[in-house]
Amino acid sequence: MDILTPYDEFPVHQAPQPFSHIPSTDLNWDEGYYFAVMNPDEQVMFCTGFRINPNTDMIGGYALINVAGVQRTFRFSRCWRREFALSVGPFRVEIIEPLKVIRLVLDENGSGIAFDFLWKGTSPAFLEEHHTAISRGRRTTDQRRYSQPGAAEGWLQWPGRRWDVGADGWVAVRDHSWGLYVERPPIAPDPRWLPPRREDGPVRALRFWTVFRTGDYSGFYHLHEDADGVQRKFNDVFGTPFAGRICKGWDAEAVTLAAGSHALVFEPGKKLLKSATLNLTDEHGRAWRQVFETASPPWVTQTMGYTPGSWKDGGTFHSYHGSEALATEWDHFDFSAQPFDFTPYGSAGKNQPDSMRQGADYSAPIYGVEYLSRITTYAPDGSTSVGAGQIELFINGAYRPYGFS
Repeated sequence: MDILTPYDEFPVHQAPQPFSHIPSTDLNWDEGYYFAVMNPDEQVMFCTGFRINPNTDMIGGYALINVAGVQRTFRFSRCWRREFALSVGPFRVEIIEPLKVIRLVLDENGSGIAFDFLWKGTSPAFLEEHHTAISRGRRTTDQRRYSQPGAAEGWLQWPGRRWDVGADGWVAVRDHSWGLYVERPPIAPDPRWLPPRREDGPVRALRFWTVFRTGDYSGFYHLHEDADGVQRKFNDVFGTPFAGRICKGWDAEAVTLAAGSHALVFEPGKKLLKSATLNLTDEHGRAWRQVFETASPPWVTQTMGYTPGSWKDGGTFHSYHGSEALATEWDHFDFSAQPFDFTPYGSAGKNQPDSMRQGADYSAPIYGVEYLSRITTYAPDGSTSVGAGQIELFINGAYRPYGFS
């Protein structure tokens, strides 16, 4: 049965259905947000967000703080259609000015994590290319996403510490995505009953994604390469070879980036990033350069709620956790030494069948992939600006330009 939602009050429908109805019955169709504030001098990386899965009738999210590799995560979940609001228990989101100003609040709770701040865009959001992927004739990715740099005003705390996230040195980033992204076990078919997944075309080996703010400049870009370091279109969840934009303020200069190359430096014998130099060319043929220096061990996505066993019952924030009204939990890990051994909760552990783990390999030590970085931007006009941002770096399997086999 279709249900009216508060969003149906606005003249923005694009289908003859209320917003409680979505154009897919796939259990992996979802929509959600990621917000982060960070300070490399404090070695603090904080992120929060949620995803709505209409076909399982769930909304679930997280609040995660990593301080110099020590990480605490608060997770929350409830059924979605009982209340069409951007809130789950002590967590809520208020859209103050769409695409520009958003308030994020987490009231006091058992985890010790709490916050109340405004997330403010410092340049317009960048709408990424439409992502699609197909396996054996079935569309497995069909998604849009936008990313945006920003600043924050307000406070953040965990036990014994409280930060003013509007002070000097703090930077904010975010993204918003919707559609089919990737199969999200355990809400996914058991692969043992299906033909092997077919890899059509080249396989992605590297993803470099960043959102940043340095002085007046802020922006976003990403690049994807095969095992030989060639940027190309892939039949996977990311796809785009290269895209991005750099802005100077909200209404002033904005340039589309046309090309980019990198020189990455890793800890000896490890897939642990130390620094990176990105050489960029904009649409006018002008050269930009950014130098990244990682400020702390990368934070770890496995506690957020996306992957099987990130919740203590073995599930994710797409699965049901025993209460339609509210389920919460939290944990605390020391990830300061990497790589490290990691066993997910519940049925997704190392000794459980592949049908539950669905491709998540924890048989060897793992690394975090999300880096807090100091960043220096060298603009074509000769100016230099300093700030911070986030790097997401995936190296999957062999990547020969840096000797990874």
